Amino acid sequence: MQIPEGKKIYFASDNHLGAPTHEESLIREKKFVSFLDEAKKDAAAIFLLGDLFDFWFEYKEVVPKGFTRTLGKLAEIADSGIPIFFFVGNHDLWMDDYFQKELGIEVFHKPQEFLYNNKRFLIGHGDGLGPGDIGYKRMKKVFTNPFSKWLYRWLHPDIGVRLAKHLSVKNKLISGDEDAKFLGEENEWLALYAKRKLEEKHYDYFIFGHRHLPMKIEIGQNSVYHNLGDWIVHYTYGVFDGESFELKNWK
Repeated sequence: MQIPEGKKIYFASDNHLGAPTHEESLIREKKFVSFLDEAKKDAAAIFLLGDLFDFWFEYKEVVPKGFTRTLGKLAEIADSGIPIFFFVGNHDLWMDDYFQKELGIEVFHKPQEFLYNNKRFLIGHGDGLGPGDIGYKRMKKVFTNPFSKWLYRWLHPDIGVRLAKHLSVKNKLISGDEDAKFLGEENEWLALYAKRKLEEKHYDYFIFGHRHLPMKIEIGQNSVYHNLGDWIVHYTYGVFDGESFELKNWK
């Protein structure tokens, strides 16, 4: 795809809406909606790289309540013709087809390749990739198993949502989160994953979330790994203007 002149592609990740309390989340949600309002003015596309919610589970006829401002703004942007791509994170991995049907947003469960202005991107949330984190990788297989989701749907939504919110905050193994500390360029496991992928094919940009740390690591000749940070502490997002990628802070 060739980005039209004057247009940009926007990237954001790890909002964790709903946490730690409704009141605190609402403040962050309003900031994010203001960002989306600004982005839609010149966006060729918007990528959301997962963990938009601190917990999300789709029952057959029920979804978690709340997040009205965000969902409404996303629907407005999608209805205007701007494509939005959503990558499921470890906190919203039980997403099904609600975003496609209600908002017109394409949803991905694995990293995907995109080509813009002859620049090749590999984009994803980032959980379960790279070396290590064996415990979470095993748990993810359990959580994404169709039988596990079928069993969970038998819980009344009031019980299921409350239980999952508790586990999301309290259980690090289930959340898959790491302490948000920079591990060094040689130890950042998503950078190591990117280096391994370069052995198969050249990518100009690897764009991921999950780590909650904005970072830029050069991993090869003309190849860079970026982590988008979060909308809890850093309020960072990525912009590709057709020629280069840049991390920015929202005001």
